[in-house]
Amino acid sequence: MSQINISNLTFSYEGSYDNIFEDVSFRIDTDWKLGFTGRNGRGKTTFLNLLLGKYHYSGSIETNTSFTYFPYDVPDKSMITLEVLESIYPNYEYWKLRRELNALAIQEDCLYRPFITLSNGEQTKLLLAIMFMSENNFLLIDEPTNHLDLAGRELVSRYLNGKSGFILVSHDRAFLDGCVDHILSINNANITVTKGNFSTWLENKARQDAFELAENEKLMDQIAHLGAAAARNAEWSDRLEATKIGGGPCDRGAVGAKSAKLMKRSKAIEKRRKDAIEEKSKLLKNIERSEKLKIHNLDYHSRRYIELKGVSIEYDRKEVCSGVSFTIEPGDRIALRGRNGSGKSSILKLICGERIPFKGSFIRGSQLSISYVPQDTGALAGSLSGYAQSRGIDESLFMTILRKLNFSRVQFEKDIKDFSGGQKKKVLIAGSLCERAHLYVWDEPMNYIDVISRIQIENLLLDFQPTILFVEHDKAFCDRIATKIIEL
Repeated sequence: MSQINISNLTFSYEGSYDNIFEDVSFRIDTDWKLGFTGRNGRGKTTFLNLLLGKYHYSGSIETNTSFTYFPYDVPDKSMITLEVLESIYPNYEYWKLRRELNALAIQEDCLYRPFITLSNGEQTKLLLAIMFMSENNFLLIDEPTNHLDLAGRELVSRYLNGKSGFILVSHDRAFLDGCVDHILSINNANITVTKGNFSTWLENKARQDAFELAENEKLMDQIAHLGAAAARNAEWSDRLEATKIGGGPCDRGAVGAKSAKLMKRSKAIEKRRKDAIEEKSKLLKNIERSEKLKIHNLDYHSRRYIELKGVSIEYDRKEVCSGVSFTIEPGDRIALRGRNGSGKSSILKLICGERIPFKGSFIRGSQLSISYVPQDTGALAGSLSGYAQSRGIDESLFMTILRKLNFSRVQFEKDIKDFSGGQKKKVLIAGSLCERAHLYVWDEPMNYIDVISRIQIENLLLDFQPTILFVEHDKAFCDRIATKIIEL
């Protein structure tokens, strides 16, 4: 076991006025299984790149360990998969590779197929397998779950639970709970390391936040009370001191002593007030604000929005799904589930009006208004203002929703293509929340989105109960939101 010591780390990107990290210090052990969490745009991937030595920074990162970053870059995906693995780790031992493949339930024949023909989930698991064959490296695993279905996430979580020596960036609560023993958290004001899984960290954070809010309220009352008391004593001292001048004979010494005593008491009270203000200033720095969101769902004239009976979809003579039957009615919150490649996105696109070849019966209600959030964010570019105009949504409302989703003012000036993955997904969701619709169709909406925002969106859907059909592999999200589950 060795340690990674971070001391007074400060970093900002060239041309930026704001530091991503400022005077950050903490220590981690290289045999820990660390879950890495924080709001979108806080700098999780940036921190991993600092460990890899990609940027200049002030402060120090002291360690005698080497780092390996996931996901690996695969420049030529047309190569045979075994050749891809050999290019990453030439000195592997085949028996070790088979051991890792078995643990991840990967068929050995995948090694002899072109890498590009494998599903995204298979590619992810194969690259994880080769990563854990290298020894003596501390592993930096950046969001491996985004191409994994629910079964794949559960499998990889169990796999990682049997390993050690890694930092894992993920926003999937159930996934993290299954495989980490410490949480590394980028907060508003600092970075903290705590022992336990994600649920333990979230519970402790909620308890700490509640304590600080109560202390803050108490100190505010105390500051107001002490301020009034100090002002009263100062006023009484001044009045008493004024009686020494004119007004007939008096014991000026006694009056002066009493006045000085009142003034001394006033200063003591004022010092207590300043101490209370200083103590208050230490609170609430890491409170995560998440304002309530709203959704503009419309009432519909019929009890049936969508009906599918025995629907089958095929591409290039290959059937991706068959016998799909379900209806969507007002108030339904339907999770469409199935393994990668089972046709979930194709069903969503068919419902949204895309020309998808199908067999069977598909009925869509007349004049049904649908708001769609696609899975892919790759085409997003340009200004937020331009995006709002192109989508025909209220720009002011759109910007307000993004602010509630933790966008900073600086973010509004950037090109969307430079946003993090989670921030791009928030752009799509904010756009959908601006649209007045009968039915919301969201394809993997929580990919890359931070946990605080996930909970915020969950609360929105529970509060307003819109009719929604969604594909999502976050088990915690599905457990809270879905009123029906359709298995493909």
